[in-house]
Amino acid sequence: MSRADGRASNELRPVTMAMGYSKYAEGSCLIETGDTVVICTASVLPEVPRFMVGGQRGWVTAEYGMLPRAGSERTSRARIQTSGRTAEIQRLVGRSLRAVTDLDALGERTITLDCDVLQADGGTRSASVTGAYVALVEALKRLQGDGVFAKLPVFDAVAAVSVGVVSGEPVLDLNYAEDSMASVDMNVVMTAAGKFVEVQGTAEGMPFSRERLGELLALAEEGIKQLLTSQRRSLEEIGA
Repeated sequence: MSRADGRASNELRPVTMAMGYSKYAEGSCLIETGDTVVICTASVLPEVPRFMVGGQRGWVTAEYGMLPRAGSERTSRARIQTSGRTAEIQRLVGRSLRAVTDLDALGERTITLDCDVLQADGGTRSASVTGAYVALVEALKRLQGDGVFAKLPVFDAVAAVSVGVVSGEPVLDLNYAEDSMASVDMNVVMTAAGKFVEVQGTAEGMPFSRERLGELLALAEEGIKQLLTSQRRSLEEIGA
């Protein structure tokens, strides 16, 4: 299949992850995947949600938002009510990071990952998961340096990518134009150990087969391995 940007069907868009982007946050990562740009910041608070008070465990959560002109048309700022899509992505990012974090080791602390989309061209939720992990580890590394714990409290790395079927062919890392015409759209979150955190897949037209599902998951795994390598390279800067 010939893609508009010249990529092969199994090729990621160019990816960069810049750590320490925010002056004040305990951890931060500016992630760019093609024309999608997301800044992820990690903030550490010495408290937990009310339902966790006294349990001696920590919590990791996330918030997600898009700047009004992140896309081709302006969207209104969220005031009070969070849209269903925003809430879904926030829960996805939070679940993905909790899956690889030792909450018992955190003590009664909350780490909030804010994922703010500066520019959107498809794959904002997968970029948020991938960049938020880097920001989280930077924040945990800072806590480790302060003597909060001896060992970095993460079990594994985690990253996410989109896959889909466009013009009858499985493709990796869809941009907005491809996503809007895909007959199957899927987001996959996976750890470095090859375990799935989440698989979100939808047929926009005809249902897809188990064989096609296997092809898409294999394609996603190939892309996530590359993203995990990019994460490791970024985190080497702080010895994580």
